[in-house]
Amino acid sequence: MVSPQITNLAIIVVAMQLAKKIPFEDPDVLLVVRGMYVLSNVLILGIYLYTQSKIKSKKDMATLKYVEPAPLGSNEEPRPVTTTNMEYDQGQLRQLFKGQLMGVGMMCVMHLYFKYTNPLLIQSIIPLKSALESNLVKIHVFGKPATGDLARPFKASNSFLNQGQIKSDKASVENAEKNWRGGVKEE
Repeated sequence: MVSPQITNLAIIVVAMQLAKKIPFEDPDVLLVVRGMYVLSNVLILGIYLYTQSKIKSKKDMATLKYVEPAPLGSNEEPRPVTTTNMEYDQGQLRQLFKGQLMGVGMMCVMHLYFKYTNPLLIQSIIPLKSALESNLVKIHVFGKPATGDLARPFKASNSFLNQGQIKSDKASVENAEKNWRGGVKEE
């Protein structure tokens, strides 16, 4: 299967070539592109709200233990986390909502303040594709089992800011629980 980064790159290249041929100076064309952008964000909001309702209706209270890596540049120990699948999914969904809101805010500044119109076309496609490819949507909307790449806790995407991966193996969790703040567990 082709990776999402490759398809995103292909979409961006095609959309940039297409944007060169679109007469954004025409107010009617600009209105249609703005409408596409708004419709795309309304669809994403709908997908996330539907996912939220599915998470709440499942009420998956299975215990989930994992170790969060220490923040980049800190001397802290990795932190053990004990939660439920439902709470974990709600936290991940909050991150998706925040990310989408940040993207809309940046697009508003770019379009309304700096008068850029080409990114409207690309930002109508890529975030919607990313929303449909998110792990939570795959599990709760498309009904895929939470195993393999979809197993909680989700693997972080590789980036230069990732200082370490989330670990969920029993030895790592026990070691982190023992070493975290002298063995005192948070309640």
